[in-house]
Amino acid sequence: MIRRAQPWLGTLVDITVEGAPGHDVVTDAFIEIARLHRLMSFHDEASDIARINRAAPGELVQVDADTWQVLRLAREVTDLSGGAFDVACAPHLVERRILPAPWASATPERPAPRTSADVFALEDGWRVRKLAPGWIDVGGIAKGYAVDAAVASLESAGVAGGCVNAGGDLRVFGLMQAPVAVRSPAAPGRAARHIMLCGEAMATSASYFSERDHQSHRVSALLDARDGRPLVATASASVRAGRCVVADALTKVVLATGDCGHPALAAFGATAFLI
Repeated sequence: MIRRAQPWLGTLVDITVEGAPGHDVVTDAFIEIARLHRLMSFHDEASDIARINRAAPGELVQVDADTWQVLRLAREVTDLSGGAFDVACAPHLVERRILPAPWASATPERPAPRTSADVFALEDGWRVRKLAPGWIDVGGIAKGYAVDAAVASLESAGVAGGCVNAGGDLRVFGLMQAPVAVRSPAAPGRAARHIMLCGEAMATSASYFSERDHQSHRVSALLDARDGRPLVATASASVRAGRCVVADALTKVVLATGDCGHPALAAFGATAFLI
């Protein structure tokens, strides 16, 4: 068994593979994660996301196929969730100083919150049309996409089984079984539930370590995109699905709505639980 970890996607990514592959397939998987990190980072001014955020209304931005696919799935989750999840929530996060204002943006001041359908449209040829002033952030979905991409890299190299874990967003593939401990929201140092995963993905979202701003209000990178309300309640939402990108995005829907039977889950064949 081989196990390695590297810091990517704003967390520590841990890759475990069974057996002893003939070449460094784990390094290849990390290279793929690093590529996606650079493409979809809100902070990197050369990323696809930063270029979309800088674009003026009407401008057409050529992006990587993976970025386009993430934005397509994000729009699908937005529609299915009634707007509880929306990548156009970035202005709320900038306002709370969780994210920095985009570099040299065509909108130098924070734009009014809009839905992603107002801000951009997806066009053929992996292109994104900027429709109105607005900023997007795919931090709530891209981590899961990168996990799936790493799994695909390992499977294509013939790895029989393994696990890719990006700070609690993970996917187990092949014949491997992996134990997962879900933190207690009230006491993050303790596990509230133990699960055995095999052949599926799981993600959990919670404001375990939220801080307070200068006005003593609790702040969190998690929010309800419908109104920008920070999700700081002592609760966690976990979603199990076939793909980590689906589980990653849907945790925010469940946390925002408090609904483990939300129709968006059934649409993706996913299940959820709250703690």
